Amino acid sequence: MQQDSVDHSFTGACAHRMRAIDDTLDILSGKWKLAIIARLCHQPMRYSALLREVTGISGKVLSRELQDLETNGLIVRHVATSKPLTVTYSLSETGRSLTVLTDSLAEWGLAHRARMMQTGE
Repeated sequence: MQQDSVDHSFTGACAHRMRAIDDTLDILSGKWKLAIIARLCHQPMRYSALLREVTGISGKVLSRELQDLETNGLIVRHVATSKPLTVTYSLSETGRSLTVLTDSLAEWGLAHRARMMQTGE
């Protein structure tokens, strides 16, 4: 039996990039994080507005995802001391750097949808 002689491991700069991609995917993984970030790219939002805008997310899951995003420095939680107390979420500077990613995803999605509509798939 012949063994595979091709080296499938990544080395040097490629391995460094693969680790960076893995780290990014770890932070942004799941169904909801990019959906939340994409909505916050346009404006700061209150919890109730996010719950309305992110179709299908439950309140419990939204709370957990917002905490994860805040822990990872992608969003900022603003608490206004007014009566009644209001909490608003916005992208941090680091989170705003992801707008390039969300813009690219949107462009890809629009192009892909158009291709699928043309081919009837």
